[in-house]
Amino acid sequence: MRMNPVIARSFDPYLLSRVEDAGLNASAPPQQRWVDGWLLRFSPGKAKRARCVNAVAPGRMPVAHKLALCEPVFAQAGLPLIVRITPFSEPAGLDSTLDALGLERFDDTRVMVLEDVSNIVAPSLGKGLSIQPVGLEAFAQRVGALRGSPLSQRLAHGQRLAQSPVPFQAYEMKLDGEVVACGQYAREADLIGLYDIYTAEWARGRGYANRLCAHVLAEAHRNGARHAYLQVDGDNHPARAIYHRLGFADAYAYHYRARDPAAA
Repeated sequence: MRMNPVIARSFDPYLLSRVEDAGLNASAPPQQRWVDGWLLRFSPGKAKRARCVNAVAPGRMPVAHKLALCEPVFAQAGLPLIVRITPFSEPAGLDSTLDALGLERFDDTRVMVLEDVSNIVAPSLGKGLSIQPVGLEAFAQRVGALRGSPLSQRLAHGQRLAQSPVPFQAYEMKLDGEVVACGQYAREADLIGLYDIYTAEWARGRGYANRLCAHVLAEAHRNGARHAYLQVDGDNHPARAIYHRLGFADAYAYHYRARDPAAA
């Protein structure tokens, strides 16, 4: 029987519990509700974390009953039902239960953690490069344009950032006045999460993302951060290599399930 993902034994489980909570807080949209211990989020944005079921607590109902209550919520929002599966998902064995109910697995994602950000040194940027803070709604438009996201997703992203229960700080890197990379972090006490690290397609492979991340982490440390985390697609090997060089390591994995992953 396939079980929920597991956490890496090398990490403090209490830190990883904080990381999971922080990731939920950082992705919180205004469109959400509870169903018997499950947190339903149905924002129309690109991030699946903000438009899925997060199975936070076991509740009292059978899984099939809860799914039957969840599906109309997503249908009314014009979204497919997606369930996010983590090592913390409840009830135990939820992954295999959903598999038996016909929900297919997709989008393997890794949560990477840097336990001590104090060793990160802000890099020398070089001629023509600059990094500066940018407003959150402007950032949503900027990263959306780089990704080619439709306007509806950019607006939903900007709304989520503006109404976030935790503070974000966004940055953009420019080369001779043209944006080459951008990213942001969410902060909870001494823990920060890197989000939306993105490099313009034409500028990839030149070390911009590495320098941007190092700059952001060094800035966060100056403001009191001790630990950092991020979430990245399991098969995004270039990005994972960057994060490994910065000292991040895989802490745990998660994935999604849906009746039709292609529609998700």
